[in-house]
Amino acid sequence: MKRSFAGLVTLVVLSFCSSASFAQQQPVNTVALQDIHLHDPWILADHPSQTYYLYTSLRPSAPNQRSGVIAYESKDLKTWTRPHVVFEVPDNSWADPNAGVWAPEVHAYNGHYYLFATLNNYKTSLPSPDAGPKPEGSSTKIVITYNGIGQHPRGTQVFISDSPLGPFKIIGDKPIPPSDYMTLDGTFFVENGIPYMVYAHEWTQLVDGSMEAIQMAPDLSAAVGKPEYLFKASDAPWYADRHDTQNTPQNYVTDGPEMYRTRKGALLMIWSSYRDGLYVETLAHSASGRLAGPWKQDGVLVGNDSGHGMIFKSFDGRLLLVLHHPFDGRLSKARLYSIEDTGKTIRVLADVTDQY
Repeated sequence: MKRSFAGLVTLVVLSFCSSASFAQQQPVNTVALQDIHLHDPWILADHPSQTYYLYTSLRPSAPNQRSGVIAYESKDLKTWTRPHVVFEVPDNSWADPNAGVWAPEVHAYNGHYYLFATLNNYKTSLPSPDAGPKPEGSSTKIVITYNGIGQHPRGTQVFISDSPLGPFKIIGDKPIPPSDYMTLDGTFFVENGIPYMVYAHEWTQLVDGSMEAIQMAPDLSAAVGKPEYLFKASDAPWYADRHDTQNTPQNYVTDGPEMYRTRKGALLMIWSSYRDGLYVETLAHSASGRLAGPWKQDGVLVGNDSGHGMIFKSFDGRLLLVLHHPFDGRLSKARLYSIEDTGKTIRVLADVTDQY
């Protein structure tokens, strides 16, 4: 998630501890996890290199004023190198290079590394009909009721490299979801050998944001078929008491999906939204064990203005959840939680950030 209800706030600021004790303990070209300011953290535990790669957004900066993605490297999750620029929005993109890159994820797949990144173009407006297309694949219908908030091209595009450090190059000329949908935070999931992108369809376009999935071509360059509706944000139980007022129109946010298959085959999705005005990391499960669902909401995993998480396994076998806290990009940093896979679901055990 890159913006609150009031608007977009995305600031990626690299900060190093200036204390003498830290300087004595850390080489000048490294930084501790707790001293990295970031949003939407993604950690790839790359087994071939036995290296962790931490990806986050690069804000437009001199000399070329391009948005992009940076990556930090670590062998132990404690000490990280200065970041490498692994991707910049190219000139021939549909997106504005200055408009920001959100929610970068890198997945190893079929001998390559694929970057999933949400791009924007604020200079172009989407059409605003009274009702737009309806995602198929579910008996539940959602009607797009354009509310005039931020209607511009936004979506997750895929890029390829032979290295976790890039450079990542375009393999398709547009986002995977439909171009007239406002979407973000696309993630990767493979079911029965078929690749899919799961993404959030924006509350700014739907009012009641949804989660959807779309099949991808074998090379991940384009969509195959039509979007499939999974669930809507207001299905979450903590939204039950929301209501319209004159000054605070009702809206429901979906954000930051990631899929997780438990050790016994249960299919889960962690995703983010708001509860009582604060960002939260939440959990849902598929009753069928398949991507198509039906999806049931299980509640909040981590509250306290925390979210946009992802799950990974450390090289020594620990199952970890990384997310950002707080939401404010000027203050946001990564937090790590140990989690347990019970076979049926997952549960958070402890905040272990201080160990890193």
